[in-house]
Amino acid sequence: MATALVTANDESIVTEIHIAAPAERVFKALTDERELRRWFKNPSCPDHLWEMDARLGGRYRYVTEKGTVVVNGVSEFECHGEILEIDPPHLLVYSWIANWHDDKSLSTVVRWELTPDAAGTNVKVTHSGLAQENVARKDYSGGWPGVLEMLKQFAEK
Repeated sequence: MATALVTANDESIVTEIHIAAPAERVFKALTDERELRRWFKNPSCPDHLWEMDARLGGRYRYVTEKGTVVVNGVSEFECHGEILEIDPPHLLVYSWIANWHDDKSLSTVVRWELTPDAAGTNVKVTHSGLAQENVARKDYSGGWPGVLEMLKQFAEK
């Protein structure tokens, strides 16, 4: 089960899970847009588009259709950004600009750290830059654990 922690200064959300799959498998699920389309979705906000150019300086974009989830008055979600660091299969870092933030131009950072062990991979995702995003931060504290659970189910198949 995924665990989430909001840091004391409200700057970051840190979520962790163990996945019984090799780091290479988990990393591919995070960086291959065909795989992202298969697991990074929720029926309450149907995905419309996933683009991922998983290389340093590459761009990604995620767009949903109108769904039943509403955050900050938004029910059609879009986020995009740039790959800031990549070290397969251990590290993926990208900027995250979301249309449901209070400040729609605010660039936050999502950092995925994958640590292999004998039973699979420990996955830690840290979403930082959220100190001024009260509504989004609350949503992410519940949302990232759900994302990690979906990743776990997909990668362990």
